[in-house]
Amino acid sequence: MLCTSASSQTALPDFSELAEKTAPAVVNISIVKKVKKAEPNKPKDAPPKNDFPHGIPWEDFIEEFMPPREVPLPPHMNSVGSGFIISADGEVISNYHVVEGAEQIIVKLNDRREMTAEVIGFDKISDIVLLKIDGDNLPTVKIGSSQALKVGQWVLAIGTPFGFDYTVTAGIVSAKGRSLPDSNYVPFLQTDVAINPGSSGGPLFNLAGEVVGINSQIYSRTGSYSGLSFAIPIDLVLDIVDQIKETGAVARGWLGVYIQEITGDLSKSFNLDKPTGALVSQVVKDSPAEKAGIEVGDIILRFNNIEIAYSSMLPPLVGSVMAGNKAIVEVLRGNDIIDIEVIIMQLPSPSTIAAAGGENSKQAEVLGMTLNELSAKQRKKPNLKQGGLIVENIQDGAAKQAGVQKGDILIMLNNQHFETVTQFKDIVDKLPEDRFNALLVIRDNENPLFIALKLSD
Repeated sequence: MLCTSASSQTALPDFSELAEKTAPAVVNISIVKKVKKAEPNKPKDAPPKNDFPHGIPWEDFIEEFMPPREVPLPPHMNSVGSGFIISADGEVISNYHVVEGAEQIIVKLNDRREMTAEVIGFDKISDIVLLKIDGDNLPTVKIGSSQALKVGQWVLAIGTPFGFDYTVTAGIVSAKGRSLPDSNYVPFLQTDVAINPGSSGGPLFNLAGEVVGINSQIYSRTGSYSGLSFAIPIDLVLDIVDQIKETGAVARGWLGVYIQEITGDLSKSFNLDKPTGALVSQVVKDSPAEKAGIEVGDIILRFNNIEIAYSSMLPPLVGSVMAGNKAIVEVLRGNDIIDIEVIIMQLPSPSTIAAAGGENSKQAEVLGMTLNELSAKQRKKPNLKQGGLIVENIQDGAAKQAGVQKGDILIMLNNQHFETVTQFKDIVDKLPEDRFNALLVIRDNENPLFIALKLSD
């Protein structure tokens, strides 16, 4: 039996010196804005789901750190978050949602001085803002590397939870590269550092006293800390800040595909040994992906020779490529692995592609589904130009068991498109009964989604 004495174990770190040295460069941020008296000061709802389904079961509980309600504040002033100084002349980094809608921004320093800040620039997608206060020889943080950070390493946070200035909490890095709703281009650091409303925008330090991230979001059903917190990696933050300072805006690479996670059943339908990669459920018209020849049903296995183990890994990698540069996308199509060269373009403004029901022409029952063919009007929708069938009703059967719902529009089965019920029946008749088959559907007028359909056990 292996025994380890207490004296031989590694001692827990002492954070006192680290907190003392780093705290002077951390600031509290308050804002002044018009607030209707009838409006309660309550947390915002969780952000909506994004265009890239990643199968996160707790999406509805991701919340941004919001202004504290427990600590009394002067009229019209909200202590909403934290930040840190990166230059001796007063450049301050924080989260954009901390100052969004502010008429005036007040930055309080460790020595209790208060200064008015102006917004130099911001990026909503990553939730980063660069502020400027007037000062000379101000204390600054040291910048580290989030890329070099390892899971299991100790980290320390300093912020203003519930209005309590310069609160220090510590924990470990729980995971890296987390994808959260409405934040597809940010590979978050996950930690178990205790974070609460008011900590948003504050720095996350490693044991060397270097900033490795910005505390930004929490996992919570109550709005307060429940064991999981998320920070924006400092490497990404610095790239965004540099772009804001140089051009006043942030540019991201764009591929032009909607993707989803590969489940166990879907991996069988695509003959994969294990769930891996990003499954392309839609290719945007006139996008780099369409021009390069990427197709619906392709599974992206690598991007610029980086393995895509989870679909959430792809958006940050694409976003980091400058517009006009080439990228090599390795896809699995059928049984073939293909390298496709893509010229990346700049990410455009988000657009919503909808598919709606309407008048129909022909009807039949297949696999427990009552199916109707699409009208000419429906066929004008971008996602439906190659045809499809709408599920008018559904009863117990293989389709319902797979997860098909009433109102779904079926657009592809086993990599084959169909326009009529007869064509769909012909495809079904040729399907093997002992394996999963990929069925592409559009649900609730949103983006296409693959479902693993098995005819029988």
